[in-house]
Amino acid sequence: MAQSAPNHIESVSVDPVEMAHFAAMADDWWNPKGKFKPLHIMNGCRTGFIKDEICAHFMRVPDASLPLKGLRVLDVGCGGGLLCEPMARLGAHVTGVDALEKNVKIATTHALKSDLDIDYRYGTVEGLSDTPFDVVLNMEVLEHVTNPPQFIKDCAQMTRDGGMLFCSTLNRTAKAFTMAIFGAEYVMNWLPKGTHQYAKFIKPLELVRMLKDAGLNPASPQGMVYNPLGQSWKISDDTGVNYVVVAVKE
Repeated sequence: MAQSAPNHIESVSVDPVEMAHFAAMADDWWNPKGKFKPLHIMNGCRTGFIKDEICAHFMRVPDASLPLKGLRVLDVGCGGGLLCEPMARLGAHVTGVDALEKNVKIATTHALKSDLDIDYRYGTVEGLSDTPFDVVLNMEVLEHVTNPPQFIKDCAQMTRDGGMLFCSTLNRTAKAFTMAIFGAEYVMNWLPKGTHQYAKFIKPLELVRMLKDAGLNPASPQGMVYNPLGQSWKISDDTGVNYVVVAVKE
């Protein structure tokens, strides 16, 4: 990447304030006890969920050594590559795109050290010119963009006919404010203060409508619930805080 390139790309979906916030944390991506500790803890749950949903849709064997072999997966807002790497280990051809140049450099370096072939791009989803992907991941990104409906449409454009789009975000509820902002940022200090803005949280019905408007067929939202005693996440019917929606492009 040329040194003259900007630190982040101007885009209809990229919020410069959010980019500056994540730039300050970028060096901590692969520290399991650092600022991205919640994502490290969540990663096993969301990776397993994504794998099982993909295998069910594309009629793959979940317990195979490389169940996603041959599938093209795009991770939008890939950050340091926390989700790209397990997808690559499951056999997928993975492309990760991020609007923060520092994230892309960190992700690329870590993938090389891990002997993983991942195609990382410094850019935005609307700037891609690739053939649409089998699977597009939009995980824990929606609450940080400026125009979620347009962002969803751009992700849908990168999803092939018959392909899948995964979206996870935070519900706009008092419970989510208490746990994701007050608890995680001010009490537990898991995240730097200001990581989340309550006004940007999205209700499940709103996300379902965005997906339908983008020409997708969404399944019912499913919750992702954190167990503080076991420090683990699980898929649940409780969508009060974190939740995920899987949509298919018919």
